[in-house]
Amino acid sequence: MSDFIFKDEPLKNPADIVKKPQKKWRILIVDDDESVHQVTRLVLAGTEVDNRSLDIVSVYSMDEAKKILLLDDDFSMAFVDVVMETDHAGLELVKWIREELKNQAIRLVLRTGQAGTAPESKVIKEFDINDYKEKTDFTSSKMITTVYASIRSYRDIMTIQRSLDAFKKLIETTHDLLKISQLKLFGSAALNHLLALMNVDSSALYIARTQIDFDLKANSLILACTGKYVCESYSLESSNISEDIKIKIQEVFDSKSHYHDESCFVGYYQSSENAASVLYIEFEDDNEHFKVNLAELFATNVALILESLTKQKEIKKTQNELFFIVGEAVEARSKETGAHVKRVAIICELIGQKLGMDDAFVEALRLAAPLHDLGKIAIPEHILHKPGKLTDQEWEVMKTHAQIGGDILQKSSVNVSKLAASLARYHHENWDGTGYPEGLSKENIPIEARIMAIADVFDAIGSNRCYKQAWNDEQIKSYLIEQKNKKFEAELVDIIVNDFESFTDIRVKYPDNY
Repeated sequence: MSDFIFKDEPLKNPADIVKKPQKKWRILIVDDDESVHQVTRLVLAGTEVDNRSLDIVSVYSMDEAKKILLLDDDFSMAFVDVVMETDHAGLELVKWIREELKNQAIRLVLRTGQAGTAPESKVIKEFDINDYKEKTDFTSSKMITTVYASIRSYRDIMTIQRSLDAFKKLIETTHDLLKISQLKLFGSAALNHLLALMNVDSSALYIARTQIDFDLKANSLILACTGKYVCESYSLESSNISEDIKIKIQEVFDSKSHYHDESCFVGYYQSSENAASVLYIEFEDDNEHFKVNLAELFATNVALILESLTKQKEIKKTQNELFFIVGEAVEARSKETGAHVKRVAIICELIGQKLGMDDAFVEALRLAAPLHDLGKIAIPEHILHKPGKLTDQEWEVMKTHAQIGGDILQKSSVNVSKLAASLARYHHENWDGTGYPEGLSKENIPIEARIMAIADVFDAIGSNRCYKQAWNDEQIKSYLIEQKNKKFEAELVDIIVNDFESFTDIRVKYPDNY
């Protein structure tokens, strides 16, 4: 055979092999006979399977093949000679690939010129191969047929494997995904999982637009972003995303229909009468594994989840605002400012953080704090507004606000309200048992009420009231230290005194406005 036929297609040196970014079916030839490599390349020249060409890599021994396969698992099939450096080198290689390398996907076609050393009936039974060919009978048409069958088999195996891997990943991540309450974080995480499921290397955006009935203005809100489109902005208009992409998204919003080409998919989804969303996915490699129906399923379901999360956030926001409004209303009736409510909530939060308490509990404590004096709504104004010292009888009436506040709030089944009930009822209990309404002491006082007790007093004595002037910082410190293990738990006193500036900064940030 003349060498010039193969002059333009030199054999590859295994040491120089580099994976190519373009998609090809990669075939490994393992044979110690140079002519076998040349004939195989000649027969398969120009062959394409599913619009992909072939990338043929040559090695000449079992050891070379092992080195290549350890570094590269992207081969769809291999032609393996039986007799190379030993009479059974090819069989040993097959066994190594399946049992040690654990590669079950690659299709292995055994070729031998000495069938007697490896009888077909024995080999096919004892070794995990996909085909067996004697070189003398292996015609060009049979070789091409074998390549088509092997590659298609490999393709189907990899499709199944990707689906299994994606399903496993979905199961592993669903729990964490569902814990995400922030809209953009949730949407971006879900979008990443969608692309992983489809095995698509892409950057993507998920944008929602709400049409406002009165002024007919529409804002495009970025609900999810991945890859090169990750940005800090929540607004598409103000983001640094290229104008070409913005125009393409705008066109889909205007046409209310999907757009799909070789470079991207842009899907349109009407979620309600006056709201819609667009899913933009740009293919950075190819769109071979992209499934429009899966993208539509994502967009539809994520839109529903995001809508649910939005409603939950609105409900939570409304609840939080109501707590502050009610707290401020109580303080206003007492001729005190709403700033006290804000400050006490933040002081409680800071103490909880310094105690290392659970984040969820600290958040609930901050939300419940504004309701600690709710019971004052039942106290007559002449007592609340009295500038001087209360009489014994008036003081007994004033003390009832703790019991009244607790009774009102304990009727609710909401966790934050239950916590608020505890704060309202017990924030005037003293560490040494001399407080009211029940005379509890030490750890019998709920921790949230112990925190509220010192937070309330710390802010009250540092503020001007109708019956007194604000104390200075040294007076406040001295009082807190004096009340260690009397009115307040010692650990809570130390937390404030040892980081006094952080707590006084809260009063600076939220001053009283008379």
